[in-house]
This record gives sequence, structure tokens and C-alpha cells, in this order.
Amino acid sequence: MNINIAASRCYGYGVLSLLFLLTSFAQAASDPTYEEVEWVALMPESDLEALLEPPEFLGEIKDGSEQDSVAALSEMEGKSDNAQRFQQALTSTRVIDDFDQKKVRIPGFIVPLDANDEQQVVEFFIVPYFGACLHMPPPPPNQMIHVTFEQGVDLERLDMAFWFEGTINIETTSNDTGIAAYAMTLENLKEYDF
Repeated sequence: MNINIAASRCYGYGVLSLLFLLTSFAQAASDPTYEEVEWVALMPESDLEALLEPPEFLGEIKDGSEQDSVAALSEMEGKSDNAQRFQQALTSTRVIDDFDQKKVRIPGFIVPLDANDEQQVVEFFIVPYFGACLHMPPPPPNQMIHVTFEQGVDLERLDMAFWFEGTINIETTSNDTGIAAYAMTLENLKEYDF
């Protein structure tokens, strides 16, 4: 809104109303902006290349079988260089240092780790796709973001996608569910509109 138009709308409400409105505009203008990022931007290019070139034998592994895990892949004898690079990329904690302390906006899903007494999720991983860590092996650590959010999130369904806005930190968090190579100080979240 143009300041002159705002001032004319406040005419008759007094100087205090105009000062309040101008202060509101100044606060809105000083709000942090968030750089919208894609998940692949969080991983080194060599990790992305390795994941985009999986070893051929992976196509022969049945989903959900004993061989369908990162652990089984690492135990295979005589792996090719391609298979080794792929396995390393699946467990990579290598990060992009430029993201440290950067304000970002990223879409994703919540993997709950802890809830408060009101059943709001207060600790979680942000992941790039639904089902990660729950129905399938977790994404690589450099594709997971750990969040502690005291305000809590009312999560009605696990398949709800959100936009997350906050400051990224390079910080590794590990638990039984997975490993995250990034953390976020969450400032805003809203449901993702498809």
C-alpha cells in the first residue's frame, strides 16, 4: 500500500493512528525474507550424481525385502565403484556450508519424533517426501532437517505437506528414526497448497 494513500485514509483518525500505521509498514518491510530452496540444493553435486546413477542390480531387489535397505547394500561383497558411491551418498552427512545461518523456505513433510501433552508435535524431521523414515528407508542425512518447535504443530495426518520457513543450521542429529545433517530454527509454517 502506498504511504500517501495510507496517510489519507488515516485522516481524521489523528496523528497517533498515522504513526501506528507507518510503524506497521516499517515492521512489515523489515520482516525477514526467506530464500525458497529445493531439496537437492542441500546436497553436494557429487552425492546427487551418485544417487541419479544407481547400480543396475538395485532394480532386481524386491521392495520390502531384506536386501531393500542401506545396511544390506553396505554388506554386499565385491561392490562396484558405482555401488560404493551410491551407498556413500545414501548415508552422506556432507552439507553445503553456504546454507549455515541462511533464512530459507522449503516444502516438506513432518516425521514426528516427540509430542507435548496436547499431542502437538514439538520435535520432528522435515523430509522431502511422504513416508520417509516411516514406510521406507530414510533419505540421506543431507536431505533431512531436524526441528525442535516448542509451540507445537497440530498434525492431523502424516501425509500433510507444509512450507517451512526459518534459519538453517549445520548440525547433525541422530536417533533411531534417522540422521539429519541440518537443523532449522523454525519461524513459520503453513500447509502446502497443491
